[in-house]
Parts: sequence; structure tokens; C-alpha cells
Amino acid sequence: MFLTLVTIIIALFIAMLFVNVYFRVKVLKSYKILVQNNVQFGARHVFSNKKLEEEVYPKYPQHKEDIHTFVKNIRNTINMASVLIALITLFGAVLMYYRYE
Repeated sequence: MFLTLVTIIIALFIAMLFVNVYFRVKVLKSYKILVQNNVQFGARHVFSNKKLEEEVYPKYPQHKEDIHTFVKNIRNTINMASVLIALITLFGAVLMYYRYE
């Protein structure tokens, strides 16, 4: 049981590494395109589709697809990282309270 829990935690940390790589490759590629074209918007736009559609898309209609890709990748990355952090915490807590019998 102990070895299984440690293996799961190690695998989850490796998954976090891959989330980081995913972030760097996908999100930063989209971000680079947006920066080169001086497209600017805030975090509130990333988390609110309504604000994004009302404030950002009309301002930058020619970059709508790039903005959408960037926002989608950011959301996916945040969701994956949140789940992995929760799982690491859960298995770490189980491992902390695990007793040899």
C-alpha cells in the first residue's frame, strides 16, 4: 500500500511536469501571436466569456481565433493543474496518515 501511494504521488508530480510543458508550448505560442499584434485583455476576460465577447472580440475582430485559442488553452491548463494539485494533496494526506501494520 505504501509503495503504491508513493508511486501514485510520483506519477502525479510527473503529470504536473507535463502540464507545465503543455503550458509553455500551447499557451505561450498563442500568447506570442497576441503580443506581436498588441492584443491586450485582462484576467477577467479569460474567466468570463461574456466580458470577452463584449469587450475584447469587438476591439480585435481579426484576432478572434487567436484569442479564443489562448483563452481555451489557459482554462484547460488551469483545470488540469487544479485537478492534479488536488490529487497530489489527497494522496499525500493519505500517505501521511498511513500506518504500517
